[in-house]
Amino acid sequence: MALITCHLESETLGVATTITVILPQASPNPPVLYLLHGLGEDHMGWTRFTSIERYAEEAGLAVVMPSVHDSFYTDEVHGHPYWTYVSEELPSLVQSLFRLSGRAQDTFAAGLSMGGYGALKLALRHPDRYAAAASLSGTLDITYMADRPDRAEIYHRAFDGSPGDEADLFALLARAPSVPPLYVGCGTEDGLLPANQRFVDAAAEAGAEVTTDLRPGDHEWSLWDAMIADVIDWLPISRG
Repeated sequence: MALITCHLESETLGVATTITVILPQASPNPPVLYLLHGLGEDHMGWTRFTSIERYAEEAGLAVVMPSVHDSFYTDEVHGHPYWTYVSEELPSLVQSLFRLSGRAQDTFAAGLSMGGYGALKLALRHPDRYAAAASLSGTLDITYMADRPDRAEIYHRAFDGSPGDEADLFALLARAPSVPPLYVGCGTEDGLLPANQRFVDAAAEAGAEVTTDLRPGDHEWSLWDAMIADVIDWLPISRG
């Protein structure tokens, strides 16, 4: 495996940004997982605190980890268009720089906390581009931030108080023409558990295929390390 950090000029963002990529060396055109970070983290979080490189090597999987600051994977009202960057420009850049499969059946999204929200948003807004998506302890109901003083600045910068249906996972789920298989995991001691359970119920009601993983643990890396290994095992990767 190769572990590569790339400094890029993003035309969408209008600034330089950074991604970290785990790349199989022996597999031509491997499947790819877009793995998203949470609040307060960056493109290095997953490699610093989990064994994602080892899990990816065992699966023959490329992993792309971008940095989006605390943008909530949205086109910020008072900031940068991170949603457009992650959903449109980033896949194009990755395909131009690395030998990865470009097929939808080989493309996946996952993330933790804020990144769990971002991964499901990718799958629900572009179900034709992703074969599966996973959320680990995801902030799946973003309206909770409106009542959190410590999140008020982030909420205002990203949404200006009104996320709208294009940012609301529940609204997206209700009108999605199709939904790829979803994995929703959360620790049973996590304050985000109720919102995750509500999303699972809404997804089941919408007829989506949902794998639910509620296990002991809080909002913590030890849980996410174990869970991302299970997510990779769950992904519909051709391992022939």
